Amino acid sequence: MTMERDSAAGTAPATDVHEFVVVSNEPVADGVWRMRCHTSVAPLLAPGQFVNVAVPGDAAHILRIPLSFSAAHASSETLELVYAVVGEGTRRLSGMHVGDVSTMVGPCGNGWALPTRGGRALLVAGGVGLPPIVACARMLAEAFVGFDVIVGAQTSAKHVEYLLDELRRMPPGEGCDCARKVLVCTDDGSLGTRGFTTDVMADLIADRPYSQAYTCGPTPMMAGVARLCEKRSIACQASLERMMGCGFGACSCCNVALTVGGYALCCKDGPVFDAREVVW
Repeated sequence: MTMERDSAAGTAPATDVHEFVVVSNEPVADGVWRMRCHTSVAPLLAPGQFVNVAVPGDAAHILRIPLSFSAAHASSETLELVYAVVGEGTRRLSGMHVGDVSTMVGPCGNGWALPTRGGRALLVAGGVGLPPIVACARMLAEAFVGFDVIVGAQTSAKHVEYLLDELRRMPPGEGCDCARKVLVCTDDGSLGTRGFTTDVMADLIADRPYSQAYTCGPTPMMAGVARLCEKRSIACQASLERMMGCGFGACSCCNVALTVGGYALCCKDGPVFDAREVVW
């Protein structure tokens, strides 16, 4: 990949198997749950990386579930996972109770990189692409990088309000002397602007200058974000989603087609890619 990583981060910790204990597990929006767990992998994770979770309850389900995180607290070894219940595995995950124990593989993949140019950043999230965007926002705030955020969902019931509030409360950072915008949109107009995140983005980038964009969500949305960024010469990082069998590059089933030809592995080379490298 051509995207530069933060040189201060050093060598990434080796991927390993870590036990976790459920601290809380509860619904936070329509079909969306938040699990807090205690695990030794939390201090090792960088924003944008993911963990591969073993969900107990069905011996026939041998594959782990790859999940991004919204927060990883090193001092308390606490990890916060916000996930959509979309299949049998995540249904059983939502049924785990306080004190339940399982394992997760991590840290997996490459995360977000800090901007290599000065200026303000724009974050664009769709659906359950919001958790890694929140982790990215926290990274930017800690580095004193100013940013705005666009968050889209199908309906108001699917917006995770506490994460939106967290984005609004984060320190302002730098990048321009303007107040942060956290813009919300829905497909049906039940909250915020009616329409797509890319519609909101097109209006926003016409009004404010940005040097870097970060995006996670449905592939068509990220492709639209990448096109808008290319037109405005805005660097763009995208966190992709693929079917990941192992999470660390052994099964080679999470291929990402590259513009230079050939393929990368989403789990090992990503999930964060320079958007210019991806065949959308």
